[in-house]
Parts: sequence; C-alpha cells; structure tokens
Amino acid sequence: MTATFKSSETLILPSSWHALSPLWQGGETSIQKGLPHSQLAPTWQMFLLGDGSPTRHLQLLTGEKTEVDLIDMSAIGMHPDNAPEQMQVVPGPRVRRQVWLRTASGQRLAYACSWWEASHVDEYLQNRSLPIWASLERLRTELYRDVQGIYYGNSAALESAFGFSGPFWGRHYLFWHHGQPLTLIYEVFSPYLTKYLGAMELE
Repeated sequence: MTATFKSSETLILPSSWHALSPLWQGGETSIQKGLPHSQLAPTWQMFLLGDGSPTRHLQLLTGEKTEVDLIDMSAIGMHPDNAPEQMQVVPGPRVRRQVWLRTASGQRLAYACSWWEASHVDEYLQNRSLPIWASLERLRTELYRDVQGIYYGNSAALESAFGFSGPFWGRHYLFWHHGQPLTLIYEVFSPYLTKYLGAMELE
C-alpha cells in the first residue's frame, strides 16, 4: 500500500496532542533505578517502567479485549510538534497518530500519541483500528521497547476524557526494529486502572 501522507512547506498543523503538564518527570536514571514506593507503587512501576505491551497488559487486567478509537492521523512533516526530543530519531517526514485505548465495553483506559515515518506508516499499521501491538504482532515484527521518560502531571482534556481528576501518570518510549527507530509513543493512563493495580502510591 502506498503512503498517502505528503510533506509540504506550507503545512498547516492539525490540532495538538494531549501532553501532560508535568508536576514531576524522570528520565532513564529514574526508569532504571525505579521510584520510591511512596511515589509510585510497585504494581504501577511494573506496568509503567516495564518493557511489555501495555495493550496486552490492559487486556489481562480487565479480562476484555483492548480496542482502539482513532482520533487523529495527521501529516506533520518535519515539525517538532512539541514532542519529546527522542522523536527526532524517527526519520521524517512524519505522521502523528492519536488514539484512545478502551475495553470492548467502552471504558477508556489510556491515551496514546505516536509519531511515525510517513513513508512506512501504512506498512506497519495496515488496519488503523487495531492497537499498535496487535498490528505488529500480525506482521511478526520483532521489537524492542525502550522506555525513555516518565511523567506525573495534569491535563484538562484527559480529565474530561477519562472522567477522573488528575494528576495522571504517563511515559514515552521508542520502538526499535532491526536496530532502527520505528516509532516514538507517548502514553497516559487512566486512574480507573487503580481498580486492578491498586493505589498509585503506597502510604
């Protein structure tokens, strides 16, 4: 399938994505060492700082299939897009994808924004309604998930979408394939998950 996204010098950027306004953020040192349990409980650390598939984990937690609502698929060219700086290692021109991850019964669990090389996005996301993990699993794509940043912060848009007050926990990571960066993904998780993971921090 031929990619339909074209770059333009007069590119008009679409609506922005939902970045958290951080109250705290950490990089690779925090991710490698882990956080104090009084800041983030062990179950949440395993979920946020591990290298497993969040889509698969959400399905195991809830007992329901994890489904995707695609809310944005836009060409952004070479614009930095207020993305984490690691986005620059993803070759351009780029496409930004935004989705809600939810249960089959409709409960929103997470928000995700990802950046892809425009010329390859159709190759890896042949079915736009599937979670990224499911799409890449179908292609038997070997991946390395490299968690680069973790955030604790607020977003009015996500409060409205999740139906919960912030602050929220989020992260961003690179997917590597055959030693090359495939995509950068930024995720924020709903406090609804305390139903399965317990409190976000220990007393």
